[in-house]
This record gives sequence, structure tokens and C-alpha cells, in this order.
Amino acid sequence: MLISRYIFRQTASALIMILVSLTLIVWLTSLLREIKLLTAQGQTFLLFLQITALAIPSLIVTVAPVAFLIAALHSLNRLSGDSELIVLSAAGSSVWRLFSPYLFLAVVVSMCVLTANLFVLPKAARLLGDTVSQVRADVLSQVIQPGEFSDLEPGLTFHMRAKGDNGELLGVVVRDERDPKAVTTVIAEQGQILQDGGRASMMLHDGQIIRQQAEKTAAQVVVFTSYAFDIGDFSAKKGPRERKPRERDIGELLYPDKESPAYTNNKGSFRSEIHERFSGALYPIAFAIIAVLYLGRPKTTREGRTGNLFTAFTLGAAIRIAGIAGVNIVGKKAWALGLIYGIPVTVIVAGLVMLRLDIGAPVISLPSLRLPSFLKRGGSAPAARAS
Repeated sequence: MLISRYIFRQTASALIMILVSLTLIVWLTSLLREIKLLTAQGQTFLLFLQITALAIPSLIVTVAPVAFLIAALHSLNRLSGDSELIVLSAAGSSVWRLFSPYLFLAVVVSMCVLTANLFVLPKAARLLGDTVSQVRADVLSQVIQPGEFSDLEPGLTFHMRAKGDNGELLGVVVRDERDPKAVTTVIAEQGQILQDGGRASMMLHDGQIIRQQAEKTAAQVVVFTSYAFDIGDFSAKKGPRERKPRERDIGELLYPDKESPAYTNNKGSFRSEIHERFSGALYPIAFAIIAVLYLGRPKTTREGRTGNLFTAFTLGAAIRIAGIAGVNIVGKKAWALGLIYGIPVTVIVAGLVMLRLDIGAPVISLPSLRLPSFLKRGGSAPAARAS
């Protein structure tokens, strides 16, 4: 029990340090991407931090399984390097005694990931969507100057001819190229920005919607007298705002209103979101088994562990990448369930069997890099003899 507590503390402390470090790195990357809020769009630094901070829960959930894998490999490599695994084996400790603290920590991480996916992330996504909508409303009403073409985000361009005395927008053009399959251009004589329950929307009057499909040469033109859309995602607004799958609670995803346009037009996104939230809890358990399988057996200091470390991390990364790919595909192809659930479950079952039967895991052999013999001796390269 004492050794299990020791291993748990060592791995948990490494997990926290690695998780914080990786999250900060990814967060700083997102800060640099959103720097346009401070420069081109003239927002305050406090709002800038608020928007990027709302993305932190999603970053933590994404990074946590990989951080656990790195922490488990680090602690096991340290135990092996200090010959502690050899001492445990000589004292009669089995591999299951070594595996128990890693499994317990993996279950803790899995429960945290599952709880965040089911309860925390939807609320953070809703707050982020509302905040981005408000920023866009401020940009349109206060920052963007008449006569300029402004990119609100990649593929989304806004232009207005002038501003009226009452703040209305005159000569509005919105071009949406974010979907390569369909380019939409909205032209209106005038428009205004509205606040509806804290959510910003735009009402356009007397204009046309020009929709160009990628596979068609003729454009579809719709004439309107009034057209409302949500500034947060620039989709048509009809009654209450339809939230994106990312912003919905798990109950709304499992039992959606099948008559709503949000569901009928995005069935694949609903399925992908459901599987993404539940599948994330499998990976820490699979990674715990991989770590112990490759580094849990005692080795002498003369035996190299680099190949085991490299193979374990590569296998874990491949499993995680396959799961992400499966989530993106499962909305259209049911066979992707094998990538999401089949691969990690297979790794868990196969790893437990290999631990039980004491079967060694396959290791990728790394090429050994050696200095030339003349460099080892500190001399010069032998001169070529003249023929």
C-alpha cells in the first residue's frame, strides 16, 4: 500500500505539471490567433482574455489523456532508472501491484474528462458563443468604418457603404465563403443590429441573397424585404436561436427535437458530438495499460529503454489520432465507431491479457547512432594512401 501511494503521488504530480504546461502552450497559441481582437477590432485586453479563457476547459479535456500518458511513462522510466522496479520485483511484488496506482489515477482522469464533457464544456461553449456574438456586434456598430471591407473571420467578409444618423447600416454586403461547397452573398439596402436576450442579431431590409453551389453554374437568388440572422454564426434567425451541437447539454443531444432545422440539417454533427463526449473517458485507461505493459517490467541499467518509451508514446498517439479521426467521420460513416471505441477497447483487453500471461509487447527498434572510431580516439581521420 505504501509503494502504491508513492507511485500515485509521483505520477499525479507529474501529470499536473505536464497538464498545466501543455494547456498553457496551446492557450498561448490561441492567444496569438485572437490577437486581431486587440489590433484590428479594437477590443479591450480584458475581453481578449475572457474569450481565450473560455476555451481553456476544452483544451484541458483534449490535453488530459495525452498528459497522463506522458506522466505515466515518465514516472515508470524514473522508477526503472533508479532500479526501484528491480527492488519491487525482488521483494515479490507483482506487476498488478505496480499497475493498481496507475489504473486508479487513470480512472480519476477519465471521470474528470467525462464530467467536463457532459456538464462543463456545453456551458463554456454557450458563453463563448454569446461573447463572440457580442464582440462582432461591437465591431459592426463601432469599429468597422464605412467603405471598408473587413474580415470578421477567415472566409467571412463584411462591408457597408455608410452609417445613418440613428446608427443604422446603409448599403450592407455580407459574403460567407467558409463553406467551400456553397458561397453565400447577402446584399441589403439597410440594416440594424439588435440585442435579444443578450444575443446579438442583425436585421436587414430590402435586399437579395445570392447562393452559389460549387457543382452548379447558375446561382440561386432570393429577394427579401426583411432578413434576420444571428451574428454569432451568421445563420438565418427564425424564432429562438438554435444552439450548435457543441453548446447543447447531453440530454438535448440524445433526445433532440427531430422536427427542428438545427437537427435535420446537422444530424451528423449531433452524432459526432455524442461520441466525442463519451469516448474521451476510454483513453486514460488504455494509456495506463500501455505504459505498464512497455515499462512496467524490471530491467537492468545496461538494458536500453528508449525503444520502449518511443513505442509506447507512438502507440498512444496513434490511438488518440484514430479516435479524433473517427469522431470526424462517424457523422457520415457508421464504421468509424470502430476507430472511436473498437481500438481503445481492443488495446485495453489485449493489454490486460498480455500482462496476465506475461507476454512481452512488440518494440520498435531504434537505430543506434555511434561516433566514428577516430572521433572516439580524439584523432584525425586516416589519410588515404596514394596508389
